[in-house]
Amino acid sequence: MFNYFLLILSAINATSIKKMNIKRFLSVALLVALLSLLPQLLFAKTEKDKITVVLDPGHGGKDFGACENGAKEKDINLAVAKKLRSLIECELSDVKVVMTRNEDTYLTLQQRADVANSNKGDLFMSIHVNSIDKKTKGREYTHGSSVYVLGLHRDQDNMKVAMRENAVIELESDYKEKYSGFDPSKDESYIIFEMAQKRNLGESIRIASDAQNELVTTAGRSNRGVRQAGFWVLWATSMPAVLVELDFICNKEAVNFMLSDKGVDKLAHSLLNSIKKFVERRR
Repeated sequence: MFNYFLLILSAINATSIKKMNIKRFLSVALLVALLSLLPQLLFAKTEKDKITVVLDPGHGGKDFGACENGAKEKDINLAVAKKLRSLIECELSDVKVVMTRNEDTYLTLQQRADVANSNKGDLFMSIHVNSIDKKTKGREYTHGSSVYVLGLHRDQDNMKVAMRENAVIELESDYKEKYSGFDPSKDESYIIFEMAQKRNLGESIRIASDAQNELVTTAGRSNRGVRQAGFWVLWATSMPAVLVELDFICNKEAVNFMLSDKGVDKLAHSLLNSIKKFVERRR
């Protein structure tokens, strides 16, 4: 506000100031300042107008996720999500960020979807770290990022990833009742995803493609592509939704990158850039 007064003072010559008393001058100056601010007040976006992005750091609390090479998946997920939130808040004024968790707390898969739906999210992004069966030969060299959208399991690898991420359901004693008989370990349970509505699939694929490209170009991850699989959180959210697998926790080099400040920053910037493209399409 003080800057507006300086501009007004410079615009009024000394003679004019002498002709009006100081009280009248201050009144005029205040009116001009308020009128100058009027366009900003009229066109400022309200919380209701903002695009809502829901960030879901996978796992948490008693659910550690994948653990290896001195790292816990739940901690990496949260670190990247929190960095991404701060970047969005700094660079995208017309975006509201909702976090499914801000701390090391446990949420069910349905609770995560409920947070997204109750906040009327425009985009749901679940952040995870990948792993591979410990019996797999050469698993310590497996690396690269992939981004998933809801869909049919194109191959057995996709099915295994979905089963691993959905297995957190089993931490709930009454999961079969809560999830309508869904059993994350049985192939036949996944027929539910074949019947899911596909109205958000096109935009989800665009977001996933942008995120995957950015993870490769900005964060330097190897490209494992955009994939489709039956993740409960993607099925239960009523908006475009993707699940990001940042890299593999069974690869020591990848873990060192994901635990470093530089790695967290690059991964978060990659996802930020994909969100920027989504926001641009919505404007």
